[in-house]
Amino acid sequence: MTTTAPPRIHHKPDDADRALLNALQAGLPLVRHPYREIGAGIGMSEDEVLTRVNILRQAGIVRQLSAIFDTRALGYESSLVAAKFPEDRLFEAAAIVGGHPGVSHNYRRSHAFNLWFTLAVEPGARLGLAETIDILTEATGAESMRLLPTLKLYKINVQLDMTGTQDVAAKSAPAPAPVRGDGVLPNEDDKRFICILQRDLPAESAPFDRWADAAGVDVDALLAAAQTFVDRSYMRRFAAVLNHRRAGFGANGMAVWKVPEEDLERIGPQMAAFRSVSHCYKRPTYPDWPYSIFTMVHARSKELCEETIDAIAEETGITEPDRRAILYSTFEFKKIRLVYYSPEYRRWEEIARAGGPFPMWESAIA
Repeated sequence: MTTTAPPRIHHKPDDADRALLNALQAGLPLVRHPYREIGAGIGMSEDEVLTRVNILRQAGIVRQLSAIFDTRALGYESSLVAAKFPEDRLFEAAAIVGGHPGVSHNYRRSHAFNLWFTLAVEPGARLGLAETIDILTEATGAESMRLLPTLKLYKINVQLDMTGTQDVAAKSAPAPAPVRGDGVLPNEDDKRFICILQRDLPAESAPFDRWADAAGVDVDALLAAAQTFVDRSYMRRFAAVLNHRRAGFGANGMAVWKVPEEDLERIGPQMAAFRSVSHCYKRPTYPDWPYSIFTMVHARSKELCEETIDAIAEETGITEPDRRAILYSTFEFKKIRLVYYSPEYRRWEEIARAGGPFPMWESAIA
């Protein structure tokens, strides 16, 4: 499996771009003219919004504008996975791992566990997460591969501050943990609308009309379904996903913390309150992985990233060096939006049951 990256242009965002990027990350309104409404909120015409969105896409700063669904709310099993490889086998292993259609993020990180990826398997899959990991461990020759599913979600809110005005130690008021669906799985009509909304939104005046026309559905029905998905917590928002590095956030630090079980419910929300923290989770521990809380921090430099992490340590009292580690992303093998209800999941299972050869994901971004 290979991908060819489109040609990129060089573009340095100006103040208007940065205001637009903040608005796009917060979420597009689910209306027939979303770019017009986004522009009205930041003093920009619809034509200017469309022009800037196209330039930001061509520059690779905006990866995609689409629905951001909660994978578990749709009935998928999912987990973060940590794996350990000798450096000379890492890239081949990453290509095999990335060939699984349920792997959306796949990075090298600065740790003995040097390959980190997210894995999802569809509802009713013949191979569950554990069996899939057993197969990938054998296929890649991993020295260790650990499932690290979310045991408690304290925060997920990826919004990079493009204006640069936010203090690294800025905090928000404590918020309740995000709701993950309403306990009812999507029906066939829901799935049809999800398959439409998960695509990359065109930069044109009435983009949802185009999708509705192509799918043979009424645009008002499509938008109503999208709003229902938000209300049911299937969808977090309809928003832009940025390329962190191209947007100027060169440091992607995953800070992991040793927190006693009795302190988790106090410390998890404290860490999640930091605005620079985009993700905060409780995850399982293992003899070779003792860290129970994960916090993701994106910053414009390693120094700013570590300022945030030091502020978290001071706030929570976890100041001992041996109680935390910072894993930096040093190579991006794969980062895509997960594609739901794809036949590729069953095809991968069939290949795995046949013993291979496995599809390879060869595209990587330095």
